[in-house]
Amino acid sequence: MPGELSKDAIEVAEAVAERAQQAGVLVASAESLTSGNIASHLGAASGASEWFAGGVVAYSSHVKFDVLGVEPGPVVTAKAAREMADGVARLTGADWAVATTGAGGPDPQDGQPPGTVFIAVRTPSGVQATEHHFDGEPGEVVQTTTLTALRLLLEGFGR
Repeated sequence: MPGELSKDAIEVAEAVAERAQQAGVLVASAESLTSGNIASHLGAASGASEWFAGGVVAYSSHVKFDVLGVEPGPVVTAKAAREMADGVARLTGADWAVATTGAGGPDPQDGQPPGTVFIAVRTPSGVQATEHHFDGEPGEVVQTTTLTALRLLLEGFGR
């Protein structure tokens, strides 16, 4: 269920915590589709007060535009995800950031079918966004996106 901490995502968030502490970096999240689910997992991880700068839940497009600095236009895009990650890093002073945007369903959004998700990870070497297509009800898409985003954030420490 959305809002619940999932076992797999908790384990990945703990691994992110370990890597962030070892590297001495701050991490932040910008979330649309996942509505703060990533921040909940990161905030519950070990030592979060030392490495988790915080996050912005930008569910509404105008919050993406006005708060995170996303260029007005379609928001279910790789470009919007990258701009969200850059925006939250700028706002929080984070070295690393993860951002999610997508069409959770049941209806399409911005011409994208339900289950289409874009996840961006910002590291000191740049920001990369990936496109995903997840099956399931909206709550399942949120859970799968949360776990995938945390995994991609963790993989970023290997770059």
